[in-house]
Amino acid sequence: MADICTQGVDTGFVGLGYAKVAFLGLVQGITELLPISSTAHMRIVPAILGWQDPGSAFSAAMQLAALAAVVSYFWGDVRDLLFGSLDALKRRDFSDRHFRLASWIVLATIPIVIAGVALSGVLNACNSPLRSLSVIGWSCIAMAILLALAEIFARHKRTIAEASLADALLVGVAQIGALIPGVSRSGSTLTAALGLGFKRAEAARFSFLLGLPAIALAGLKELWELHKVHLDAHGWSVLATGLVIASISAFFAIWGLMRVLERFSAWPFVIYRGLLGVVLLLGLAMGWLA
Repeated sequence: MADICTQGVDTGFVGLGYAKVAFLGLVQGITELLPISSTAHMRIVPAILGWQDPGSAFSAAMQLAALAAVVSYFWGDVRDLLFGSLDALKRRDFSDRHFRLASWIVLATIPIVIAGVALSGVLNACNSPLRSLSVIGWSCIAMAILLALAEIFARHKRTIAEASLADALLVGVAQIGALIPGVSRSGSTLTAALGLGFKRAEAARFSFLLGLPAIALAGLKELWELHKVHLDAHGWSVLATGLVIASISAFFAIWGLMRVLERFSAWPFVIYRGLLGVVLLLGLAMGWLA
């Protein structure tokens, strides 16, 4: 069993064991791709249950579960982007719509890569101040307000076929907000896409596709960090348990999100985020939460 802090890497998830990590994997998978912040729930749920924080390494590695869910759910889009771009390269047709969108996605990933590298010492450190419940509470409220404004003022008319490089870059910059616990990658990118006038379901699809490189890089980077600190076989098996459960629950979370956005709006998530932030801050102020 690894220590909670192993050579500067937070490995608290190992001490939780298989059953607790499986439960947290379920929660992580559901919340990772909904605009409600999985990192927030990875701090809140253990705090309520009296468990230790699974750590930033667990949250980052779980990005691979989100990656598997997004790729499988949007396989048609991913396949077209990948093979369409390769075919366009062979033909040297740089105006091909698949090649252009794939190129824009790569360019839009650069801002979060730069920000992630610059802030890595703080983001993934043991007992990082950014993982405090107060930061998460205020982040939840701030994003609830921004998502509400996007719902109120957005036109909800555009499709991905109408997207431009500027749209991709703006959503890519918004993705930087995902580095702050409580903001949520899908929350920040969905809000930006809605603000740019995309239809709700198209905004979600755009934000998921654009986030694929960043999700993959974050997850693989964390696996490498865990490898460098020589996480033992028990630790890897505990992590694998969480990843499998999170992958399955994340797939169904995407399905649910798309149904809600197609038939209703993002207001349920606005209300949930706002209430969650208020309850967190009240709990801290009243001493219910430590």
